[in-house]
Formats: sequence, structure tokens, C-alpha cells
Amino acid sequence: MKKLSVVIPALNEEEAIERVVKGIPVKELKKIGFNTEILVIDNGSTDRTAQIASANGARVIVQPVRGYGNAYKSGFSNAEGDIIATGDADMTYPFERLPEFVKLLEEEKIDFLSTDRLKEVTSKSMHWTHNFGNHFLTRICKILWPGFPFNDSQSGMWVFRRQIWQRLKVTSPGMPLSQELKVEAYTRKLKCKEIPIEYRARVGKVKLRGVRDAIGNTLQLFKKRISR
Repeated sequence: MKKLSVVIPALNEEEAIERVVKGIPVKELKKIGFNTEILVIDNGSTDRTAQIASANGARVIVQPVRGYGNAYKSGFSNAEGDIIATGDADMTYPFERLPEFVKLLEEEKIDFLSTDRLKEVTSKSMHWTHNFGNHFLTRICKILWPGFPFNDSQSGMWVFRRQIWQRLKVTSPGMPLSQELKVEAYTRKLKCKEIPIEYRARVGKVKLRGVRDAIGNTLQLFKKRISR
């Protein structure tokens, strides 16, 4: 039987982490031939995130160096699955659809599957400024890399074959990792696909830094384009 690793970065998410971990459809995934391991990457939490995740069956990996990218890279290096799936620890992503995503990846021999939050997003789940920023950053990606196949460059839910990770030059320690991963998957000529998902209102404190993150992500895109 194959194995799926679900990698979830978490920073002070005690309000939602139990529901997130319990919401991963382990039984349904087993029915389609996948055992599942759940890795929660504790990125310096000062609350009970790690304890709650562990008590609900997740393997907790401690990455004390803060940063979205640092957390994911730690998770990927510890993942044992043939396939890796990701999502946030705040109830925003539909983990219940993982069996569908994994089947699609296998049946269509996809290397990297990403998700589009923006097609059906509502004001309850994403503030208009955040929505605008996502569209803006995606537009820059499409200008800098003609043919860029993703309509949501900032989405944090992906499903991909673990073997491709070693082929990707992903260096960002922070939020730009999400867009950098997609740029790498596209420019390395991997078989990519994007599907729309429902994006939900988060549970817990918002950690995005608005303008600061937008500027940082924009600069990272131009720096990456120049360096290639």
C-alpha cells in the first residue's frame, strides 16, 4: 500500500488544530490504497498546538526557526509518503477532498497539483485587500513566466509526488515559498494542474502581515526571475 504524508505548518493554532487533524479522511484514503501520516510542523508555538496535535494522532515536528517556508521544508524532509499533501492549520482548506485530489494525481499522472481559492472566494473568507493582493501577485507571475498555469499563485494547498521535491530549487524561508514552489514546478516542466476549492473563514488569529508580505512576495518574484 502506498503512503500519503499530510504536512501542516502550525503557529499557535490550538483553536483549530484538533478539528483539522480529525478532518483528514484517513479511512477514505485507505480505501483508495493509501495509508496516511499526519505531520504537524510546530513553528515556535507558545500555546498547546503541539500537545493537541499529538494527542489526536499527528506526528509533531518542531521547527523553532520561524517562517512558513522553514516549516514546510522541515516537513518535507521528514515526510515518508509517496505523495505529499499540504494545507494550513486554521480550517481554511478542505482536507476532506484529499481522496479526490490523490486519485486525480494518480489517474492523470500529475506531478504537482495546486488549488485555486480565488475562483469562488467570498468576502467572509478573504478580505478584499487580500483578494486583490493574490490576483496582483498571480498576474506578476504570469508576466514574468509566460504560460504560468496557476490562477492562484499564493494558495497553500498542494498535492505532489515526493520525488519531485529534490528537483526543485526552493529557497524562501517565509511566505514566498508558496509562489516559488509553483514557479519551480512550472519551469522544471513538471506536469501541473490546478483545481478550484472552497476557501473558508479561518479559525484563530490572522497572521498575514498584509502590505509587508505583499511587498516581500513581489520582490522575491523579481529576484527569482533575474536569477534564472
